[in-house]
Amino acid sequence: MLKSLCLALALAGAGITGAAAAEVPKGSLVIIGGGLRAENAAVWEKIVALAGGRGARIAVFATAAENPTREGGMAVANLNRHGAQAFLVPLAPRLAGSDVRRAADDPAIVDVVRGAGGAFFTGGDQARITGSLRRPDGSNSAVLDALWAMYRRGGVIAGTSAGAAIMSSTMFYDPPLDVIPILKHGVVDGKDIAPGLGFIGDDVFIDQHLLVRGRFARMLPAMLSKGYKLGLGIDENTAAVVGPNREVTVIGYTGALVLDLFEATTNKTQPVFNLSNARISYVDNGDRFHLVNRTYVPGPGKEPVDRNMREYREALFYTDILGNTSVVNLLEKLVDSNLERATGLAFEGPTSRSPERGFEFSFSRAPDSKEFVTNREDAWSIYRIRMDVRPVKMQQPLYTVE
Repeated sequence: MLKSLCLALALAGAGITGAAAAEVPKGSLVIIGGGLRAENAAVWEKIVALAGGRGARIAVFATAAENPTREGGMAVANLNRHGAQAFLVPLAPRLAGSDVRRAADDPAIVDVVRGAGGAFFTGGDQARITGSLRRPDGSNSAVLDALWAMYRRGGVIAGTSAGAAIMSSTMFYDPPLDVIPILKHGVVDGKDIAPGLGFIGDDVFIDQHLLVRGRFARMLPAMLSKGYKLGLGIDENTAAVVGPNREVTVIGYTGALVLDLFEATTNKTQPVFNLSNARISYVDNGDRFHLVNRTYVPGPGKEPVDRNMREYREALFYTDILGNTSVVNLLEKLVDSNLERATGLAFEGPTSRSPERGFEFSFSRAPDSKEFVTNREDAWSIYRIRMDVRPVKMQQPLYTVE
C-alpha cells in the first residue's frame, strides 16, 4: 500500500493524474548511448533480467539499421548468449523483400511482440523507426500499440543509439553532424528534430553518444525550443535504466549527463543562443537519479570529495569544450580544485560561415552542488554544477604565418 502511495505521489509530481496515471507503464527502459559492445555483460544481462530472466522472449527490431539482417542477428546472438530467447522482427525499410507498412500491421507480428517480455532496438537511423511504426497520418501502427501494451504490462524496452533517440517524445531527426551550427541557428522542426515514440514520457529529452561527441550542447537549444526542463544524455557503451518508479540507474562503461533547466533563464533580446543558471550533473556507473524529485544517490564506494585534498590550483580553461569527454574532464578538475569556476570555449573551424562567432561555457559551484569520488579517485559523481552559456567573438585571423 505504501509503495502504491509513493508511486501515486511521484506521478502527481510529474503532472500525471487520473486516467493517464492508470496507464503508467509497469515496465522498464534500458536506454543505451550507442556503441554497445558484445562484452558489456552488465547491460545485456540487465535487459534479459528485466524481460523475465532466462528464457525470456525478446523482440529485436533492426528497423533503423542499414543492414538489418546483420545488425539484428548480432543483437539476437548477444541477448541469447545471456539467456534470452530473442528473435528478429522482420520490420525494416532496408530488409530485402519486406513491406514495412504491411509488416507494421501484420497480426502475426503483433501477437509475438505483444506476448514478448521485452524489445530491443538497434542503432542506425531513428527516422526509419518512427517512419515504420507510425502510419503516414501519424497514428500508431498495430505493432507500436503492441509494444506499448507489452511495456505497460511490465516488459522492458531497450534501445541503443537510434533506439535510444526514439525514447523521448521529441528526438533529433536529421541535425548537422557538428554541434555548433545548432547553437548558432537553433533547431528546425521536421528537419533537426521530430516526434519520437515517447516511451520515457513527455518531460525528459533524450540524446545519445553524449560524451564522445560533445553533444550535451546541442541538447540545450532543442530543450528550450520544446519546453523541456530535464535532459538525459547517455554516453557510448553505457545504459540508463529507467524503472517504473521513474528512478534512473546508470550501468556500463562511463556515465550520463543530466541537464536541469528548471531554474535556467535566457535573454530573449539577444538573437544568439544564451543560457544562465542551468545545472549540469555527471551520473556515473552505479549512480541513481530520480526523474520526478531530481535527487541523486552516488554509487557504492563513493565518498564526498575531501576539500583538503584537492589537486588543481591553476585556472581551468578548455579551448574545445565539445571535444571527446572534455566537459566531464573539466567538471572533474573543477571539483578536484579550490577554484569556483572553470571555462570552456566552442568554435567552428576557419572555413565555416562565421568562424569568429562561438560560445563560452562557464561552470561554477552552486549552493546545492555535490561531489563524490572513490578512494582511488578514478570514478567521480558530480551533481548540480551551475552552467552558463554566452555568445562570444574571437578576433580573426587567429594567427598569421611569418
